[in-house]
Amino acid sequence: QVQLVESGGGLVQAGGSLRLSCAAAVSEITVSTYAMGWFRQTPGKEREFVAAISPMRDIPDYADSVKGRFTISRDNAKNTVYLQMDRVEPEDTAVYYCAAGNIPGNAISAYVYWGQGTQVTVSS
Repeated sequence: QVQLVESGGGLVQAGGSLRLSCAAAVSEITVSTYAMGWFRQTPGKEREFVAAISPMRDIPDYADSVKGRFTISRDNAKNTVYLQMDRVEPEDTAVYYCAAGNIPGNAISAYVYWGQGTQVTVSS
């Protein structure tokens, strides 16, 4: 059963912007009460942390590689989490996954629900 659905991926030129969305597909997931995270993965590499936002107080956390360029946010009314990607670089090319968990942070093991991913390709 798909629990989270990502959208907004696509092809973008280096230096451009893209906004990813992550919506809960099942009623038992209320994004405001979960730690929400974004991860990414490229072929042959492990999935890596990109950004997270804590439940209730919305405290963000970012990987050093995206700090200052990406912004994670949450719209509780739409039960959706976003990842605004600005000044993208070819190194940002990956499949991006949304996740929900009980413990905020960068550990994959802390997240319980996952989406199926959306491809982001940055051309140079």
